[in-house]
Amino acid sequence: MKLLNRVALIAMSVAIMFIATENPTWAADSIRQPASAVRTAYEYDNYPNTDLPQVRQDFFIATDANKTQETPAAEQPSPNSSQETMGSNETAYAAPPDPPKPWHLPQPCIFQEHNITMGGWLQQGITFNNLRPADGFNGPNYTNDLDRQYQLNQFWVFFNRPTNTDGCGMDLGGRVDVVYGTDWRFGQCYGLETRFDDSNSFYGLILPQFYMEVAINDLKIKLGHFATFTSYEVIPAPMNFFYSDSYLMGGYFDPLLVTGMQGEYKLNDNWTLIGGINRGWMMFEDPTNSWNFLGGGKWTSSDKKSTLSLMVDAGDQVGFTGLRSRNTCYIVYTHQLTEKLLYASQYDIGQEVNGSVVTPGQNANYYGLEQVLIYKLNDKWSAGVRYEWACDEEGSRVAGIGTLMGTDKGWQGQPGFAGSFHDVTIGLNYRPNPNFVFRPCVRWDSYDGLRNPANQYPYGNFDRTSQFTFAMDLITTF
Repeated sequence: MKLLNRVALIAMSVAIMFIATENPTWAADSIRQPASAVRTAYEYDNYPNTDLPQVRQDFFIATDANKTQETPAAEQPSPNSSQETMGSNETAYAAPPDPPKPWHLPQPCIFQEHNITMGGWLQQGITFNNLRPADGFNGPNYTNDLDRQYQLNQFWVFFNRPTNTDGCGMDLGGRVDVVYGTDWRFGQCYGLETRFDDSNSFYGLILPQFYMEVAINDLKIKLGHFATFTSYEVIPAPMNFFYSDSYLMGGYFDPLLVTGMQGEYKLNDNWTLIGGINRGWMMFEDPTNSWNFLGGGKWTSSDKKSTLSLMVDAGDQVGFTGLRSRNTCYIVYTHQLTEKLLYASQYDIGQEVNGSVVTPGQNANYYGLEQVLIYKLNDKWSAGVRYEWACDEEGSRVAGIGTLMGTDKGWQGQPGFAGSFHDVTIGLNYRPNPNFVFRPCVRWDSYDGLRNPANQYPYGNFDRTSQFTFAMDLITTF
């Protein structure tokens, strides 16, 4: 019965994806979006550039100014006025005002001379849990994990020098990201932040990315410490619609941050190949001295309405049962259904050899899916809904960050939750101007498995199988 339910869920999701792509009544004749607005979660330099506030939500800012830019010059009206003739009367209309532009930090002259951009954002929020858990944590919920406590999640500053060869020549670049906040607990890497951060503090400093990039014609090679961007939702807060993170995006199923080398080769305007080696999930130094492969491909449709990513991660990783071979496949698909409606989905499947926590010696399978719809209500408001199902068959993936860190500054759930986690989230985005976005959301989580070997359920005081949370955050970009 469980197998049939899983097959039905996956079949339903694939059917939705197929209908969204093929049914012409679901899609507008033209999105009229710049190509840069149709982005995918695995493009490494989505968020660093000058228009930080215009990520993800760019899907929903299709202004008259954008439409004018796409109109051939010979067909464009005067920029100051247009005339409509009705019989012998002529009426002049003022051109619509330009949309407001985001404010950015003043760039030092030396940065401008060398094409370096400096910027960042401040993310702060709070979450309320209906169970009022005694330990003050929202169970396995990821970065908004504290109940009724203010969180400065991310105070993020970046320095970015992108490469650009236009397909011919050579260029050098790189970037550095520095982040302070409560999110440090979920972004620390072995051998890096573990050397200078205090595990007994809610707040700390992390360096999620610092790398050099070499571009030769259509090939880019990244060397250093960088984000994998294998999931639809990602670490930089402005790129996500919801404040609360999905299980698939979190470190339970996703490598998040790695150290090594990654190459990206642009085959043509539609296809890009990716491949490289790294030290493993959340590893700056690997005590096992093993290497991990991460690679795949990404595709963008010619009309920029659809994107598809297929990434594979394979190699030996340190899990709850020791050093084991872990292999995971990530599929991310997005499609602009209409000018105002975006559909996105993710599908993960993986296995850790001999990684079972509940049945020692048995292979541990894990898999899941995420379905997202986001609709632009008007120029300031957007609404979104997310459903997620994440199955950890042998309890090998989900455990508390407090357990991993050996501290009471994080949820202390033990590994071994052999079952399925479900998440239904409904949220809004309010953007009063391009530098601010307010993101309230409600979320219902449930778990349909057995207690773990420590006799815990994941929610409440380790005695509940579901919870309800209301969360909100404010992101200020600069």
